[in-house]
Amino acid sequence: MNKRRNKIAIVTGASRSKGIGTAICRSLANLGIDIFFTHWHAFDETEGNGGQRDWPEQLCEELERLGVRAAHMEADLTNPDMPSLMMDQVEKTLGHATILINNATYCAPSNFKSLDMRLLDQHYQVNNRGTILLSTAFARRFEQHQPQGTPGRIIFMVSKGPDPDNLAYIMTKGALIGLIEPLSVGLAPLHITVNGFDPGPTDSGWITEEMKEHFLPMFPMGRIGLPEDAARGISLLVSDDSQWITGQVIRSEGGFLGK
Repeated sequence: MNKRRNKIAIVTGASRSKGIGTAICRSLANLGIDIFFTHWHAFDETEGNGGQRDWPEQLCEELERLGVRAAHMEADLTNPDMPSLMMDQVEKTLGHATILINNATYCAPSNFKSLDMRLLDQHYQVNNRGTILLSTAFARRFEQHQPQGTPGRIIFMVSKGPDPDNLAYIMTKGALIGLIEPLSVGLAPLHITVNGFDPGPTDSGWITEEMKEHFLPMFPMGRIGLPEDAARGISLLVSDDSQWITGQVIRSEGGFLGK
């Protein structure tokens, strides 16, 4: 795969050293792509898998040692103004982005007993409204600033499954899956490809030992997915070789036998 110099990627949701977002940042930086990443510690420290307050600066320095430019910001996707604020900050610090990886997500347990309007709205605001409006803001800036024929990429991290205790999360991720094909058609004239990426269960900090015992028999390759597995797949989708792949949901699950 050829390295792509002078490209700028936005990666949302890179708050933790073991997270998928961080692995994606590292993988794209190894391709020579400049990285702008976001994080939101207020969620990670209280409801997520444990944020690391000093991690963004550490990651920024690590990426710069790989020879690329890097910048970051706190980004609360429940803020309706955040898509525009984020795009402004990207352009101020690095320039005009050509790649958007929608990795940030909100996930809290919800079943038919606990699901209410507040919990549903919390998932919707981040996983749907914020993510979708960031994607359309990215596309409008791309159309305005990029020369005709410049390849662009939008990737949505998605999920699925019959888990009855994650109703809101799975539903909002399913809404993104429904968006991918029509958005890919709308952005094809701009040479922006739009794809979804489902990494399956990934050991990024949330899987307990009990969960590992449950999941492991469902992985015929004999191990649970790692953040680096997802990052390698994302690197393939942003490469020049993937220009003809659009409107797809890629299942990169190592043969996972679960639904």
